[in-house]
Amino acid sequence: MGKNNSRFQKIYSQGTLEVFEIWVDTETGVHYLYHRSGYSGGLTPLLDADGKPVISPKGVLETARK
Repeated sequence: MGKNNSRFQKIYSQGTLEVFEIWVDTETGVHYLYHRSGYSGGLTPLLDADGKPVISPKGVLETARK
């Protein structure tokens, strides 16, 4: 299918009718939580216990993309 050049990568998914997903911006490493229920949904940065955005180290994402 070729090389995946998408900026965003889905790393977690849970549910069918009520969906929770975690997406990672492969350029910045920032994680986002996406929630969908019925016809509505929302996206927000995923925060750690200190209220700071969860960020993957750059090398981890590059390894996962290969």
